[in-house]
Amino acid sequence: MYLSRATAWLVTLLATLTLSGCGYNDFQRLDEQVKAAWSEVLNQYQRRADLIPNIVSTVKGEANFEQETLTKVIEARAKATSIQATPELINNPEAFNKFQAAQGELSSALSRLMVTVERYPELKSNQNFTKLQDQLEGTENRVSVERRRYNETVLNYNRKIRTFPGALLAGVFGFERMPLFEAEAGAKKTPQVKF
Repeated sequence: MYLSRATAWLVTLLATLTLSGCGYNDFQRLDEQVKAAWSEVLNQYQRRADLIPNIVSTVKGEANFEQETLTKVIEARAKATSIQATPELINNPEAFNKFQAAQGELSSALSRLMVTVERYPELKSNQNFTKLQDQLEGTENRVSVERRRYNETVLNYNRKIRTFPGALLAGVFGFERMPLFEAEAGAKKTPQVKF
């Protein structure tokens, strides 16, 4: 059957209005917001990774400082930075969990380092170390904020995928749920300081 130009134009217009009204554009917008939030998380993790060598160098200057603590920080940083953090990582739950675990290990090693530093008054009074410690603390706060923002964005995206009519459209176009950051291992356990 032959369609007239007017009919073809009308069908095209109707299809365009139907697809734009069904939420496809919302999925695209939310997907881009998730990617942007993910980039901000990665920026803060990179900032933290960049601070660590300076902290380790400053701490190494303390002659009696426990080498094991420093070694764990260095190893955790190496492991965390060895995972290629790309935008596609959020589409691979296994890789995302591996990334999150490595970052959690680094956070834990840094916490142990800061607790250990408490035993070294000379180090605590070192202005360079104090500045680096303040920067690290600020970066950890930024990481926390950006992870929260990422989770909020992912929740909106995942909610769209799971509710009607978005669930139908998500299935047709292959939109899948994205992973959330979970509390880091040991986050509920307060580190003990022993003098």
